[in-house]
Amino acid sequence: MRQGDFTEVAKHYHNRPAYSPFLLEKLAACINDNKKDLKDLNIIEVGAGTGKLTKMLAQMFTCQINAVEPNDNMREEGKKFTQEFSNISWHKGSGEQTHMQDQSADWVIMASSFHWTDPNKSLPEFARVLNGGGYFTAIWNPRHIVEGSLFYEIEKEIKHIVPELARVSSGSQNVKKWEEILVSTGDFTDCFFMECDYKEIWDKERYLGAWHSVNDIQAQAGEKRWKEILEMIEAKISKMQNIEIPYKIRAWTVKKA
Repeated sequence: MRQGDFTEVAKHYHNRPAYSPFLLEKLAACINDNKKDLKDLNIIEVGAGTGKLTKMLAQMFTCQINAVEPNDNMREEGKKFTQEFSNISWHKGSGEQTHMQDQSADWVIMASSFHWTDPNKSLPEFARVLNGGGYFTAIWNPRHIVEGSLFYEIEKEIKHIVPELARVSSGSQNVKKWEEILVSTGDFTDCFFMECDYKEIWDKERYLGAWHSVNDIQAQAGEKRWKEILEMIEAKISKMQNIEIPYKIRAWTVKKA
C-alpha cells in the first residue's frame, strides 16, 4: 500500500467515527456573518472521502453541498452513502485543484484531510472559490488517548512493532501549528479554534474495521507487521462486547482575507 493512496481502504471507511453535531452547529453560526438561512449556505467540502461529514452537513443544514474528492474509489463509496440527498453533488478534484467556480462558496471545509494537501497551493485555491468574507475550516476527530487506557496500550504496542512510524494525522502524535499554517500564505486571516469532547460506542467488528481503514500505518508497516498489529489489537479486545471510544473534535477556522 502506498501512503496517501486510499483506493484499498475506501471500503472500510464507513467504520470511521462521525463528527460532533454540537460543534458543527457552533461552527455554522460563527461563519454565517450575513445571517443567511442555513439552508441557503453554499458549502464546498474538499477531500470528502466516503461522505461521513458530507451526509451530516446535508442532514443538519439542508443546504447545497459540493463534495470534492480525488480518489475514485472513495468518491464512489461517498456517492452510494449519500445517494438519497439531492442537495449533494460529487466532483473529482483535490485541495490544490477543486475545479469549483470562483467565489461560489460561503464555506470550504476539509474533514480529517487537510494534512494531505500542500498549503501553499490549497489555501490560495480555497480563497479563490470562496466569496468575499467566506471561511475555511479544517476539522479533525482524533481519538482522545489517555495514558493507561486500552487505546494507550495499543498505540504503545504499535510503536514497538513499527519503531520508525511517523503518523500523518492530527492526533496527539503529530499536531502541527495549524493556526500558523492557515494564515501563512496571506489568503486568510483571523484564525479561531474550537474543540469539544465526543464519544462513540462500537462493537468489535466495527472497531477492527476502522483500523482496516488506516492508510499511513499500513503503508509504513508493510504487510507482515500490519498483520501483527491487527492480531495484537484483536487479542486486546477479545473479551470486550462493546468499546467506548473518546474523541476530541478539533476545528481551526480562518476568514478569507
